[in-house]
Amino acid sequence: MFFSKKLNQFKNINHCFFSKNGGFSNGIYDSLNCGPGSNDKKESVLKNLFVVSNKIKVEEQNLILMNQTHSSKVITVNDKNKKNLKFNSDAMITKLKNVALSVLTADCVPILLYEESSQIVGCVHAGWRGALGGIVENTINEIKKISRDGIIYVAVGPCIGKKSYEVERDFYKEFIEKNNNYDEFFFPKSDKKFLFDIRSFINFKLKKLRVNYIDNIDLDTYDQKKDFFSFRRSVHLGQKDYGRCISSISLNNT
Repeated sequence: MFFSKKLNQFKNINHCFFSKNGGFSNGIYDSLNCGPGSNDKKESVLKNLFVVSNKIKVEEQNLILMNQTHSSKVITVNDKNKKNLKFNSDAMITKLKNVALSVLTADCVPILLYEESSQIVGCVHAGWRGALGGIVENTINEIKKISRDGIIYVAVGPCIGKKSYEVERDFYKEFIEKNNNYDEFFFPKSDKKFLFDIRSFINFKLKKLRVNYIDNIDLDTYDQKKDFFSFRRSVHLGQKDYGRCISSISLNNT
């Protein structure tokens, strides 16, 4: 379990970037696999999600997940839709109390947010495609629609590190064609290969949006195999599937 120092200062929120440890799954899913979309035993995933809901201090039915598709779609969770089993989005925000917004990752960037004056929490699933497509901007802008001048605190969680994220030239070109300045987040490894620093890319976008309170849990999900699931590591090992770590945030009644 990993926590943001900036978010920890607020007693009215609970949050956690969970590791892959402390659950009930076995094999390649060992042990806190929280991905319903994985091929893990469904009863194991449900037990794992129950562990998370207890840790984050919400009722099991109030641990809200997304159907993540690497989009730029943000959903506001409210009394009308909170009973949806899963939201088709890559970010969620809410003002509801005792509801834990959750993001599943296995190398992509989990982001947890809190806006103090209007009491808004949010979570973001930022893979390269969503980050390039505007998921960070869309989430911050949705919060600002509710609280235009509010202070937003952001925790950027464990994700694949620069040294582990090798990409092809076509990947690099897709970013450069969108903005030449994105070149600074790529580091040539050969004529056709680059290393991509997605954490710095996310931080760049947040700062451009004038988010000044950013905390980074700077851990590499690919490299730290004892603590995190990794899609890329699973591919390199020839495994047929992979587990998902969960990151959650909620407002409480304090």
